[in-house]
Amino acid sequence: MTDFTYKKFIKPILWLVGIVIFFYLLYLLSDIIIIISIAILLSFIFAPIVAVFEGKGFSRLTATLFSFGIIGLLVYLVLSVIIPKFILQMNHLIVALQKFDFAQELKSIETAIISSLPFLEPGDISSRLQDFFSLQIVNSFQNLTSLLSGIVSVVAILVIVPFITFFFLKDSKRILQGMLNLMPNKYFEMSYWILKKVSLQLGLFVRAWIFDATFVGVMIGFGFYFIGLENALPLGVIAGLGHLIRYFGPIIGGIPAIIISIVQFGDFSQVPIITFIVLLTYALDNGFVQPYVFGKSVDMHPIMIILLIIAGGTLFGLIGMLLAVPVATVIKTFAKEIYFATKNYKIARV
Repeated sequence: MTDFTYKKFIKPILWLVGIVIFFYLLYLLSDIIIIISIAILLSFIFAPIVAVFEGKGFSRLTATLFSFGIIGLLVYLVLSVIIPKFILQMNHLIVALQKFDFAQELKSIETAIISSLPFLEPGDISSRLQDFFSLQIVNSFQNLTSLLSGIVSVVAILVIVPFITFFFLKDSKRILQGMLNLMPNKYFEMSYWILKKVSLQLGLFVRAWIFDATFVGVMIGFGFYFIGLENALPLGVIAGLGHLIRYFGPIIGGIPAIIISIVQFGDFSQVPIITFIVLLTYALDNGFVQPYVFGKSVDMHPIMIILLIIAGGTLFGLIGMLLAVPVATVIKTFAKEIYFATKNYKIARV
């Protein structure tokens, strides 16, 4: 075999086979990768707290323990104060939905539409809408079931993830040093700066991501509370969590509020106000909050972000939708820094 044949044919085939095997292994180990990814994101969120304690002279272990104590206290406050109110409001919502005559409301809507569009057949619109909403409810319960019993179990989230997060926080410097020790000496400097840049970029992104979602949830929750909409707290939480999936937040936050307003008031009178609150919140978020907190950490076209979210949801469900943009941010930063290194470090050229 000549050197020309190897470089021209064999080497590209070997690279292709290696890439296929790599992604196949990622698919087989998807559960573990998702757990580790969540733990990494949490460690970046809580790293500043550990750094504050460490700056006060505490050891890394003590700083991590103190940080987990504070986090545990916050979780306890959420569970003991917010969650009971959340459950109470959800119970009120369930009772209201049970009393709501959905079929009668659809007939009223149909009558109003037919009065403007007389060529439509009576009963056709209401039956189609009932079929549509019934299908959506069934799909929602199926998605909830798959979420609870699918890729990552609740036990893994509640037990394994905090355990791994603790060691990521405590041993982050050792882990970084261990990764660098695996690199050949000629790649050491390049590897160090790449890992440092990725860590910095991902940390900034994750903290901005959480802050942004919190802002949206608080704004929408208060907005719904001021207009007298019931279940404002759950709706604010839903909107905030929905905003973690970029560009899907308005739909996730707005539709439940509209449904609840129809149930509560018996008409569509609050729909324009709810729509205004949601649009105003997202206008403030996109115009002021996101440019400030994100900066250039996510320099991607909106279409690319939407495609990434859809791909993540197709492959890994809800967890994949949440992790799609952070993972893409890491990959993009890696590629960008490696390209920069190959251009500026002669040592990186093979």
